[in-house]
Amino acid sequence: MENKCNKYEGLFVFSDEETLKKHILECEDCQQEHEKMEKVSQLLDEVKFHYRLKNKRVRKLKAVCIAACLIFFSSTLGFVTNDDDFMDALMYGETLSAEDLGFPVDSYGLLMVD
Repeated sequence: MENKCNKYEGLFVFSDEETLKKHILECEDCQQEHEKMEKVSQLLDEVKFHYRLKNKRVRKLKAVCIAACLIFFSSTLGFVTNDDDFMDALMYGETLSAEDLGFPVDSYGLLMVD
């Protein structure tokens, strides 16, 4: 029973290309491992275009959604702030009480509960 060479991963990660190529030419086990890695690399190169195309579509969709939200909220902000009496009361320090808002209150200004 022969021991398989397990240097491929270490050489691939930690050494330079020349050392790896030299070892691959000498070692049959590492040569087979390198061929497997090349096949996987080719498969990844094939699908890379489709993955990038999908990501581009998602990014465009996100940008359109963000732009639509910004336009919607900026246009509705103008309608919300048109209530001048309420805004003046808040800006100039007049405090609003429960009685001012139309709720039934007792002599202390607290909400009345039946």
